[in-house]
Amino acid sequence: MLGPSIKLNKALWAKVKKSADAGGYSSPQEFVEHVLEKELAKVETSASDEEIAKKLQGLGYLD
Repeated sequence: MLGPSIKLNKALWAKVKKSADAGGYSSPQEFVEHVLEKELAKVETSASDEEIAKKLQGLGYLD
C-alpha cells in the first residue's frame, strides 16, 4: 500500500521490526498500524480536547 510515510531512527526501527516478528505480525507496518490504532482508540474515548491533550502530554507527545 502506498501512502503517507513516517521516518524512524534506526534504533527505533530495529525495535519495531523485532516486536513485529515476536508478535507474529506480517510486517513492521502492520505492527505500527495496530499500535497506533490502539493508542488512538484510547484518545478518542476522551470526553474533551483538554483530556486528549493531557493524555498526549502524559504519553510524551506534547510538551
